[in-house]
Amino acid sequence: METAPPPPVTTRGRRARRRPVVPRAEGSATVFTVLRRMRVPLITLIVIFFVSVLGLSLIPGIDPEGRPVRLSLFDAFYVMSYTATTIGFGEIPYSFSYGQRMWVTATIYLTVVGWAYAIGSLLALLQDRAFRQALALRHVSRKVTRLREPFLLISGYGQAGETLGASLDALGRRFTVVDISDVRIDALEIANLRADVPGIVGDARDPHVLGVAGLGHPWCEGVLAVTGDDEANLAVTMAAALLRPELPVVSRTTSATVAERMSGFGSPTIINPFDRFGDHLRLALRTPASYQLMTWLESGPGAEITPRGTAPAPGRWVVCGYGRFGRHFATDLRAEGLEVTTVDPSPEEEPTVVGDAADPDVIRRADLTTAVGLVAGTDNDTTNLSLVAEARRINPGLFVAARQNQPADAALFAAMEVDALLVPTEVVAHDAYARLSTPLLWRFLRELPHQSDEWSACVVERLLDACGSHLEALWKVRLTAEDAPALYPRLAAGGFRLCDLLRDPADRDRALLAVPLVALRDGEALMAPDGDLVLEPGDELLFAGRAAVHREVEATMFIDGVADYLVTGQRVPQSWIWRKLTRSAPVPEATAAS
Repeated sequence: METAPPPPVTTRGRRARRRPVVPRAEGSATVFTVLRRMRVPLITLIVIFFVSVLGLSLIPGIDPEGRPVRLSLFDAFYVMSYTATTIGFGEIPYSFSYGQRMWVTATIYLTVVGWAYAIGSLLALLQDRAFRQALALRHVSRKVTRLREPFLLISGYGQAGETLGASLDALGRRFTVVDISDVRIDALEIANLRADVPGIVGDARDPHVLGVAGLGHPWCEGVLAVTGDDEANLAVTMAAALLRPELPVVSRTTSATVAERMSGFGSPTIINPFDRFGDHLRLALRTPASYQLMTWLESGPGAEITPRGTAPAPGRWVVCGYGRFGRHFATDLRAEGLEVTTVDPSPEEEPTVVGDAADPDVIRRADLTTAVGLVAGTDNDTTNLSLVAEARRINPGLFVAARQNQPADAALFAAMEVDALLVPTEVVAHDAYARLSTPLLWRFLRELPHQSDEWSACVVERLLDACGSHLEALWKVRLTAEDAPALYPRLAAGGFRLCDLLRDPADRDRALLAVPLVALRDGEALMAPDGDLVLEPGDELLFAGRAAVHREVEATMFIDGVADYLVTGQRVPQSWIWRKLTRSAPVPEATAAS
């Protein structure tokens, strides 16, 4: 007897919230596609083979004594099997009669036609777009399912996604990719990455595609929506918030309206490259060394330090292109108390000067000769490059900031050597990397604008001594009983300093080249602490330095006796037998007398 499903459980008169179900890919989609497309060819082959076997078993032959004999169904099946596959073992168990030979001859040609039809249908299936998508879907689904370590889901593998993926891969972080362009996924397959990255071609607005990419996987630890489409990023944010509300989400948008809609779904981290660039440039105007340090750390391991700029004197700025970017930037400049002249061809934007910024007459009306800075922020790279060239001709000492819209124009902007360059995709990638690589790095960057320029310049010099001109890996140290079992008793006893941790375990007189960027203690961040800081249990530290130095610090944390040697200079026996022998050794008389 069929029973009705139980009613939903209610709480205080309201329907209880059910756990959301993340859509998953159907693993048998490829099999269903093959069976559907190959149904007629396979049935044709089966019918041909059945008729051939049946006919051969019904046609009589002659044995050596001249008596009529028929093949059994098994013998007929055996003969037709090696005949249809062109193996040809011969006529068994006796020589065939002319009737059997004529039947076999007819079935050979009939089988050739059937095989040609089946092979042609199979080749057509292999070229079918739906079949290839189903095959790729199954392949990616298997790779994602087999992941057994934390990974991030990146939606969009354009310039921002590619830059972010390379930085995460350098840190050893796993990730999966969803992109609507098959060209980008093909580029992902041949990319020079350390780990195998599952990538799926599909629309990220489809929850099923996100499910295949690992949204419902228990090891998924975050979602990044960094496509160039604000609506697609909004859809990904919505899907992640509704299906996996516990996951952190980082989303990209340049629209205040879309950002507000994103905020209605959970607590996503929203990155507006225009806002972030404005914050960065304001920092560059106040403290150039802090701006240099921030951009270097945000660029990830292997990044080369950029030259430190010189902040312009206070004065008037000219902002060309008063759209979303220009409006954001002009607001940031006015917040610094600077005078701003805006140039835009649309009167609806209410610019100071109405006209095309590419027109020399319009630029003359903006009066660059008395300005201290220019922002070439239109959505056309050719116009921005022309503005930079014209501005340098009119006022060579002008501080120039430019916006690059197309990745292909990177070489042209590099040749112009602008003082500040906005590449929205790079701003998004670097900001997302700083937030996701380690919380300590993001905490350091949040506190950095409150530091003086001299302080930042000192940290840069220390980084150059430890890493050279190319940034080494950033690594975190947690001083807990689980993460530092050998060091923890010494920390509990007190008196173990940061400079002791940065000593060579083999030679305590040699200091290790690593820069402590921040120490987190009870929620309080200690910026670039010096070596006299007394470490306590539970501290978390972020270092910049070579991988070899990281291994030396780990030796102090995990090998018994190393911490005591670094503090006292006396080597403590590490093996149990050696410690027993040391304790039982007779004490010299002079030592005993003293």
